[in-house]
Formats: sequence, C-alpha cells, structure tokens
Amino acid sequence: MPSRLLADRDRLHTGLMLALTFSTGVVDSLGYLGLDRVFTGNMTGNVVILGMALTGAENLPIAGPIIALALFMLGALIAGRVLRNRPVGWSARTTGLLFVVAGVLLVAAVPEIAVQAPRPEWLTYGVTGALGFAMGTQAGAARQVAVKDVTTVVVTSTLVGLAFDSHFGGRGRQPWFRRLAAVVLIGLGALSGAALLRVHLGWGIALSFVITISVAILGHVGRPAPAPAPTPAPAPRA
Repeated sequence: MPSRLLADRDRLHTGLMLALTFSTGVVDSLGYLGLDRVFTGNMTGNVVILGMALTGAENLPIAGPIIALALFMLGALIAGRVLRNRPVGWSARTTGLLFVVAGVLLVAAVPEIAVQAPRPEWLTYGVTGALGFAMGTQAGAARQVAVKDVTTVVVTSTLVGLAFDSHFGGRGRQPWFRRLAAVVLIGLGALSGAALLRVHLGWGIALSFVITISVAILGHVGRPAPAPAPTPAPAPRA
C-alpha cells in the first residue's frame, strides 16, 4: 500500500483534499441547519449573514457567526505558525494539524450525542466554535499542501476557474475534473450532513471525524520522506 501511495503523490493529495472538501460540506450543512444558521467552513456566508443580522433582518444570528469567524481565524493562525518556513507539500506537521482537527471534531461530537434535546445555548456556541476552529485549521493545512483549486472550504474561485477556462471563456485545457469534483463533493457533503441531521447532529460531526482521521493517516503514509541530515565535514588534522 505505501508503494502505491508514493507512486503518485499529486493524485493522492488531490484525492485527500477532495475528501476534506466533502467533509466541509457535511460540517457546513450541520452548522447552518442545526446550529442556528451559522457556517463553520464558509466564512463568506458568515460575513454576509452577520452583515444582514446587524440590521435586524429576519432575526438572523449575531453571536454564532462572530464565534465561528473568530475561531476559524484562530485555527488558521495556529496552522500558519506551525507550518511557517516549511516547504510546500505534506509534512509530519500537516499530519499533526489534521489529527488536531479530528480531535476537535470528536470533542464536539461526544457532548452532542450525549446531551438530550433541547440543546443548551452554551453547547450550541461551544460546538459552533469548535467546528469553526477545526475548519480554520484544516484550511491552513490544505493551503500548505497546495492542491490547485481545492481549498477544502470554499468553491467560489473554483467555479470561476471552471467557467473562465472553459472553451467559451478561454483557450486550452483545464483541470476540469478536479474543479468539478470539488464543487460536486461539497454539495454532496451538504446533502449527507442534512440527511444525518435528521438522525442526530452529532453523527454528522462523527462522519467528518472519520474522514479527517483517514485523510491524516493516508497523507502521512504517502508523504515524501524527510531529507537526510547533511553529513558533517571531517575535522581537519592538526
């Protein structure tokens, strides 16, 4: 298995980032439908909701989007510090960050499953913050892996590339499969999250945990071998 993963790292990394894109769709649908109309991965949506909420439109939430935005930024900031000065691609630190994401998802899922409805407000805000932090950390790790057009948390720029580089909007070939797959998978993730929400919000988070931990393990197995340390030059003879 390791030899197969090492044979085509670009394809492996693309597949893993697409899996995380699906997971983001799951988490975002859970947040919007189950946590009072809050996005935990799509921060553009949160900014728009917050802007409308500040006018008092339709009793939209204010605290939830602010919590998600703040914790998303914190997760991305920590990922940036951890990966600073590291070469682009997958490293042991990338694996470590994704294990942190998986751990946060697990911590968010357990009380959701254990607590009986109706959910207390503190738990709603706690889960919102945890999911926002997880998605921010995931986005930072994905940025370092640097699979073009697959950020795992947003597909707007992917849609622009898909349309702009089409035969109607540009010339030449384009990575249409990867772009289209990212759009379709985040939609399928949202569909899956909405379906699991009919059972329990916690099970949707658990699905994202399983996906993330699997991605972390496969990415770690298929990562490039660390460069050997340089051999020190022999000391000159007296």
